[in-house]
Amino acid sequence: MINFFRLVLAFLAIAMAGLVSAVVTMRFAIHGAEVRVPDLQGLTVSEAVHKTANLGLNLGIDNKYYSVDVPAGRVLAQSPLPGAIVRREWRMRVTESLGPQRVAIPKVVGQQERVAAIEVRRVGLELEESAQMPYSGAPPGTVIAQNPQQGAAGVERPSVSLLVSTPAPNPAPALVMPQLTGMPLAAATALVVHAGLKVGPVQNTYSEAAPAADAAADGGMAPADTVDPAGTVLSQTPAPGHKVEPGMTVTFRVSQ
Repeated sequence: MINFFRLVLAFLAIAMAGLVSAVVTMRFAIHGAEVRVPDLQGLTVSEAVHKTANLGLNLGIDNKYYSVDVPAGRVLAQSPLPGAIVRREWRMRVTESLGPQRVAIPKVVGQQERVAAIEVRRVGLELEESAQMPYSGAPPGTVIAQNPQQGAAGVERPSVSLLVSTPAPNPAPALVMPQLTGMPLAAATALVVHAGLKVGPVQNTYSEAAPAADAAADGGMAPADTVDPAGTVLSQTPAPGHKVEPGMTVTFRVSQ
């Protein structure tokens, strides 16, 4: 029996030692796959590539900016920052300095987009995606604004963005205000809305009967009193025949 317990204890000791060894191995494996990010700022791009490759990191150039402080071809900024802990094979991104700005920004406003693009690239600048805007002051496809402006100094990036004109929508035709007095309010409102106009606050007014004419001497019947039924349009603004634009508001005075 004693020998059996000794065997069990020996087996447990061996199992525990194996578990501890596995944990230690895993920790070494995990930490062995981690890298502290080096400081690349100020290095040439080739130096930065060599330094990160030795640590098992990948390096890519994300942007290029002008700088009066960092010579051309050197690292201006990096991500992640120096000292950060990352996994091996991590992709680092750097910004390369182009040195001081030496390219004059050309004027391309007023040119067709295609011609402007050729001019921008001819002087060594990049063309960013153009934005478009309806504009009636120039033919479609004309550059109506640029950024940076002509001759701008101290710009950050070697690129130019353009704002290009597109055909302006045709203006809506003017409408002539119809005669709506005497109509029921519901019918007049439907016509106004259908024409693209708006109905404003309705003013309710009591409609009085017109005085009855005296009976004819020959015994004829007197005419009936003329009273506008409730909800009848008594007056309108704008008045009939006036020109109105879509979206304008029409107000009514209605019998009550």
